[in-house]
Amino acid sequence: MLKQVAEGVLVHESEFIQSNSVVVQGRAGVLLIDPGITGGEMAGIANDLRELGQPVVAGFSTHPDWDHVLWHPDFGDAPRYGTARCAASIHDVLSQEDWKARVAEGLPPEYAEEIPMDMLGLITGLPAGAAQIPWDGPTVRVIEHQAHAPGHAALLIEERGILAAGDMLSDILMPFLDLEAAGPIEDYLAALLLFEGVASDVVAVIPGHGSVGGAGQLRARINQDRAYVAALRDGGVPDDPRVDPSAPLEWLPDVHRWQLQRLAQRSGRDGMPA
Repeated sequence: MLKQVAEGVLVHESEFIQSNSVVVQGRAGVLLIDPGITGGEMAGIANDLRELGQPVVAGFSTHPDWDHVLWHPDFGDAPRYGTARCAASIHDVLSQEDWKARVAEGLPPEYAEEIPMDMLGLITGLPAGAAQIPWDGPTVRVIEHQAHAPGHAALLIEERGILAAGDMLSDILMPFLDLEAAGPIEDYLAALLLFEGVASDVVAVIPGHGSVGGAGQLRARINQDRAYVAALRDGGVPDDPRVDPSAPLEWLPDVHRWQLQRLAQRSGRDGMPA
């Protein structure tokens, strides 16, 4: 079910890690950001839009992870955008003959049979450095950075003061770094500075996973994520409820330890950072 979070901005929250799909209403239809997870959920979103008399006129994937590049036939054949680097990354995956098997290895088993793969990743890259999405609706600014994944982008819906953050600024997930990047720590801290730079224009933040937060929560999440990344950088133990023994998702402490190990290996330190 779509829920309104601001005038002309609606959200659907999936059962899968509170994944959020964002709908922005334009003059002739809607922009659909990170469309959904299961076929049933996406068909439900399409049905809600039909009842509103709002066809999908454009799509956008915030980054090339499988759960953000899905699509459903009921959305139609509207152009589906991503940043140039996002599109290049997912096109590289699709160029491999066994891509479906590779992607399937990372799907959650409890949802795997419900996730449609046929239209996955058919993204058109925007020109490098594109500042906004080309569509007939409110100005949607592209805030590209290299924190979580190649070509990751948050979207600022300027007239509504809404920041659709992709896999950033979550209240339930700590920062997941792109550990294949040359400078994952530096990339993440730089992205948080970008968010800080627009915070005064934001009244609500919609993370890719988690709860919608107000302006005060946006600043709190930026600070919390910065503290977490700094702890990773320094090999310390963060004071962060998202990775402590009572974490909202039981596997998060394991991901945290894995990130520490990978960073230790990259820096040449032996074993786990203290």
